Amino acid sequence: MFISARRLRDLGILGMNKRNVEYINRFNPRRLYPLVDNKLRTKLIAQKAGLPVPDLLHVVSAQYEIESIEPSLRELSEFVIKPAQGSGGKGILVILDQDDDGYTKSSGVKIGLLDVKRHLTNIISGLHSLGGRTDVAIIEALVRVNPLFEHISHEGVPDIRLIVFKGYPIMGMLRLATKASDGKANLHQGAIGVGLDIGSGRSLAAVQHDRRITHHPDTGVPLTDITVPYWTVLLRLAARCYEVTQLGYLGCDIVIDEHRGPLLLELNARPGLSIQIANDQGLLPRLNQIESIDEFAPSLDARVEYAMRHFAQYDPQQTTQPGGPKSRSARGEAST
Repeated sequence: MFISARRLRDLGILGMNKRNVEYINRFNPRRLYPLVDNKLRTKLIAQKAGLPVPDLLHVVSAQYEIESIEPSLRELSEFVIKPAQGSGGKGILVILDQDDDGYTKSSGVKIGLLDVKRHLTNIISGLHSLGGRTDVAIIEALVRVNPLFEHISHEGVPDIRLIVFKGYPIMGMLRLATKASDGKANLHQGAIGVGLDIGSGRSLAAVQHDRRITHHPDTGVPLTDITVPYWTVLLRLAARCYEVTQLGYLGCDIVIDEHRGPLLLELNARPGLSIQIANDQGLLPRLNQIESIDEFAPSLDARVEYAMRHFAQYDPQQTTQPGGPKSRSARGEAST
């Protein structure tokens, strides 16, 4: 469906050129990009700042380390291997179990030690990194899916993308894996984006391949009655990333572990724009509102409270919500 440029402006949609020139270039100094373009650096910085992240188990940076990796892997029943400079979910290998027959991937496929070593070699040679640069492989603890998400995501762990502008969390989206996305929460590969109300963490609308849907295509579970737990904790974690990185326009990807709760997965200095489609709202009005604030709120709590109050969309008094029926709150929200 064709939408005119004027209509997009009326809807407050932020386009790529405007995002790049007026927000990324203005608020994200290039010297800070390495902090978020390298997942290992991001993890180490987050740990130093006291932010919760998945446990780092090993770092592999040379071929000779790969040749002697077997004893270290034998100590792990489950783990994730990823490139430090990868993007879009490329190069991520999730192992759910291992036995004498080999390693079991998240898809249920069995692979051997040679397959794991080959994957590590591909990573450090730059096969999955931005620009094909030589890389290092991160081996980290597997995140266990929160029970709330067990039936609304196919195989992979869902994550929450939050856009943070000048320290204020202004828009959120839950990303759910599908068969089409090969168990990865990547929208370009066919994952589902579920818009989230900043005021409450409730689902507003869901899209796949930029088309509105109401149910998960693989599980059949409705996507119109989701309430993300730990919502205030998630907003605080994302807002805190502004102080840690000093990046003014930032995408924060967070997962919710069954045992540890919210964990920072990675950061993005050039977050995509599909979040607007999932929310049925443009980013521009919210960006403009933050820029119009006379005085920056230095308090983390004040910034989160401001965002929850001013950008809330969900109204329990309405019989319908953007993108679907009124949300049913039978599941409740975990304590924050």
